[in-house]
Amino acid sequence: MNRTESTTAEDVWRATAAERSSLADLLAGLSESEWDHQSLCAEWRIRDVVAHTTQCTHAHLGWIVANLIRARGSVDRALRDAAIRHADRVGTRQLLDELRASVPSRFTPIATVPADRLLDVLVHGQDIAIPLGIDRKMPTGAARSALDRVWATASRFGIEQRLAGYRLAATDIEWSVGNGPLVQGAAGALLLLATGRAAAAPQLSGPGADMLFRKV
Repeated sequence: MNRTESTTAEDVWRATAAERSSLADLLAGLSESEWDHQSLCAEWRIRDVVAHTTQCTHAHLGWIVANLIRARGSVDRALRDAAIRHADRVGTRQLLDELRASVPSRFTPIATVPADRLLDVLVHGQDIAIPLGIDRKMPTGAARSALDRVWATASRFGIEQRLAGYRLAATDIEWSVGNGPLVQGAAGALLLLATGRAAAAPQLSGPGADMLFRKV
């Protein structure tokens, strides 16, 4: 993997705070019907994505265990259901207030690192913006940090199965990984691809792009 810049934990937390703040500003301008719009996440409305994003800023071990028990051990189901329950229980204004309150949070749930929190808000910000037709730019430095984290934990995202045999290269930063037919695009588009978002397809090009999206 090609990487030319180093990023400190302080850099990551500052970028995370900036993304949370700008996402809150975006959400403040949405109508109630837009909060109920389907997100890129198959079983989540936009309000459910917001609930999940805020819950990750205070997901202590006891909270995690209780929700895992309720979900019979499935991490994905636990996160999904907890977000939906919370979004159903509180109103739009409270969800927005919780997101704003989370801006300075530097809490990391067990087995995670600061870059996971940046990755979370970057990707979920696109899960919200893209279905609404909103162009939400990803800062290149933040996208680089998130891409590095995704590749460091590739098994979580099924990257070996989905992206083996392709070369991914960013067009807006010096970042590339893999070997094979080229798939290129902005770092933000590659981050969406790496985390399994097919919505990245229109933002990608290169001889490997068509081959890849016939598989995805």
